[in-house]
Amino acid sequence: MKIRLAVTGFSIVSFSIAGLVLVGMAPAAADTSGITSASITLEGGALSITVPGSAGSLGTLVNTVAGGTVSGPLGEVQVNDARSAVAGSGWVASVISTAFTPPAGPAIAASAVSYTAGPITKIGTATFTANDPGNLTGVSPAVTATGITGDNSATWNPTIDVAVAGGTAAGVYSATITHSVV
Repeated sequence: MKIRLAVTGFSIVSFSIAGLVLVGMAPAAADTSGITSASITLEGGALSITVPGSAGSLGTLVNTVAGGTVSGPLGEVQVNDARSAVAGSGWVASVISTAFTPPAGPAIAASAVSYTAGPITKIGTATFTANDPGNLTGVSPAVTATGITGDNSATWNPTIDVAVAGGTAAGVYSATITHSVV
């Protein structure tokens, strides 16, 4: 009988060790989801204007005693407003011209130069108005945007009219037309 007790004792010890191993092998509790907050910053952009580098010839007029008008497209002008402007704000695109001057002789004054914006292609929420200045002797509003909400853009191709007085000398006359936006 003593042999039996030894076997029984051995069985109890084996059982206890196996129980300890099973407890050590049990899976640990773990998080199965997590939340991470993140953000980005979007800074306001700029208010900018793009104009053609050169319009080339606006046209030709045969000189007469009565004079006449030379008209031609200047090329595409575009204002981009990426400032994320406050609702209700606006901008003004302005234009000015120098006199149309020949290589020699009298010039055609900027007061004889007018500007017609024509159709305006619009992007965004704003009211766009063509101001069509009758002469470009001083800085004159060409296109105005009001009631802006957020970013916007306006594109137009203005027509420049140059009134040529009768008896003006024949030749090629050149001017510089400058746009700005604020």
